[in-house]
Amino acid sequence: MKLFLTLEEMWDRPLGGEDRTHEIPHWCGNICYVIVGLVLKIAFRFKVHGRENLRAARGKQGLCLCSTHTSFLDVAFLYIAVRPSQWVRFMARDSLFTGSQLGAQIIARVGAFPVTRDSADRTSVKRATRMLRNKEVVGIFPEGTRRGKSENTPSLHAGAALVARMGKAPLVPTAVRNVEKIKRKGERVRFPRVHVLFGEPIDVKSFEFLPKEDRLEGAVWYVMRESFALQRDVPANQIDMVELFPETKDYSQIFAEHPIQG
Repeated sequence: MKLFLTLEEMWDRPLGGEDRTHEIPHWCGNICYVIVGLVLKIAFRFKVHGRENLRAARGKQGLCLCSTHTSFLDVAFLYIAVRPSQWVRFMARDSLFTGSQLGAQIIARVGAFPVTRDSADRTSVKRATRMLRNKEVVGIFPEGTRRGKSENTPSLHAGAALVARMGKAPLVPTAVRNVEKIKRKGERVRFPRVHVLFGEPIDVKSFEFLPKEDRLEGAVWYVMRESFALQRDVPANQIDMVELFPETKDYSQIFAEHPIQG
């Protein structure tokens, strides 16, 4: 086993999945799982819902998690929720790998790989596709950044659906509830009970009735509406996607007329 690996080597190696040849060593991920998991469990008494949707796919197919994103801690809660019998490979902004070398090594060793924001990053798409075809779990935040932490108008990125289609894997609505209550600007740290939620996998082929130019965006729109419904604990049709994504096409009427089956 090679002890010292470059970042590029880890981005291109498997972690879990079907073919584990030259897999990323598990020791760092296991240490993080034990320490971070213990802290989160004690501090936030977090509970996981729908994990059976992930376990049912283990060894059979890859999964593309599409999650809401309101806090840096979303990543930690999702990572712990997927483990111990599966790993999640997060698509993370490239700047996280250019700062602290120690930090970059840790997040690469637990499975993350970089993506360049607001660009057609073919390299990251190819990596994610390869992971899904190897029956791994890939985590993507289609909003691209934490909600409420940027002055930019929130927007949806269709890359998750592209990756899922190329990787022959379903999209999984995913959310972390109450994480935004932990630390609000100007307030002290709080310790709410946090819930991690996984919905039923949705086949990208379910959206082939849409015009070709709308299929990827429509798929991500639908899955993210499901994710926000999980986060807010309401039916999906009560989520106002126009308010959430004012510059994105509204597919509400289309999906009301063409219900999607999981």
